[in-house]
Amino acid sequence: MKELEDRIRRDGTVKPGDVLKVDAFLNHQCDVTLFNDMGAEWARIFAGKKIDKILTIEASGIGIACIAAQHFGNVPVVFAKKSQSINLDGDQYSAKVYSYTKQKEFPVIVSKRFLTEGEHVLLIDDFLANGKAMHGLIDICNEAGVVIEGIGIAIEKGFQRGGKELREAGYNVASLAIVKAMDGDKGTIEFA
Repeated sequence: MKELEDRIRRDGTVKPGDVLKVDAFLNHQCDVTLFNDMGAEWARIFAGKKIDKILTIEASGIGIACIAAQHFGNVPVVFAKKSQSINLDGDQYSAKVYSYTKQKEFPVIVSKRFLTEGEHVLLIDDFLANGKAMHGLIDICNEAGVVIEGIGIAIEKGFQRGGKELREAGYNVASLAIVKAMDGDKGTIEFA
C-alpha cells in the first residue's frame, strides 16, 4: 500500500536494533484517515471471505482493528489483553507471547465468551516481525475452534522470519507495507 509506505518514509524513524518507530501516526498518535484506508484495503484483499469477528492484541492493534471493522460490516472487535485483571472473569483462553520491543514474555488473554467455535475470524495487528504475537493469537483461535480467514498486518519486517513462517504454514497474510531492509545508523528504509 503506497500510502502507508509513503507515510513511513515521511514520518517513521529507523532506530538501531531493527526498530522502526511509527508512533507519529500508527501506534501512539493515530491517523484515523490512514487507518480507514488500511481497513478498506484489507476489505478488498479479503473480499468474499466470511468475517464474523476481528481479533487483535492490545494495545496498538485495537485502533486499527476498530476502524477496519467498519469495512467488514461493523463486525465486533475482540482484543487479547496482556494482563489479568478483576474485570476478566469466567473461562479464558490464554497464550504466552514474547515482545521484541518490550523484551519480555507476557500472557495474552481472551474471555471464552467472546470467541465461539465455528466463527470466522480475521486477525489484525500493527507489526509483524518474528511472529510471536500472531502465533499467540493463532493458539487462542485454535483452542477456541474458530476459523482463521486471514491475517492483516500494517507493517511487516520482511527481513525477519514471522511472515515467511506464517505463509509457509498456510495462512493468508496481507501486509500493507513490507520492509525489505532498514539501517538504523543511516536512517534508511527499503520496501519489498
